[in-house]
Amino acid sequence: MAFRRLALPALCVLLATPALAQETYPKKIPAPGGEVIIPTARSQKSYDEIKYAAARRVGDMLYVSGVIVGRAPDEGSDPESFKTQVRRAFTSLDNTLKAAGTSFDNVVMINSFHVWEGPDQPAPRREQLNMINAVKSEFIKGPNPAWTAVGTTGLLAPGGIVEIQVIAYVPSK
Repeated sequence: MAFRRLALPALCVLLATPALAQETYPKKIPAPGGEVIIPTARSQKSYDEIKYAAARRVGDMLYVSGVIVGRAPDEGSDPESFKTQVRRAFTSLDNTLKAAGTSFDNVVMINSFHVWEGPDQPAPRREQLNMINAVKSEFIKGPNPAWTAVGTTGLLAPGGIVEIQVIAYVPSK
């Protein structure tokens, strides 16, 4: 009986310790002129391990780091698979925008970086852009943001085909 009386308070102390506390997301870290937004535990891991912020707000502008489009191990390299991969990237961007309290409606700029000649390339440049636009229109209804598409020889993630970054105008409330 004495064990039970001691066990409950000891368990409460353990559960109250920060190491065992469940982290909640999104997390916002104050930064000069704004804040860093960490939308998920996975983003937290990237922030801690490689010093990568998923998004950073400065004043009324939100800068969302690039999300890489690439094949999962069980996916093909055909156009429909590529659209699925692009959709996954736009969903990730959407989740980060929502964590920052905004949406694709406020995106003013897209920057995309393409490995045009890579082995995982699903189609020639113009066709690839058409496929990206088809998926983009599921998320952005208009008016369309400015967009710069740049060719590169490689991305951080092996097998990356495209990296998509966005900038949004998010007025202070």
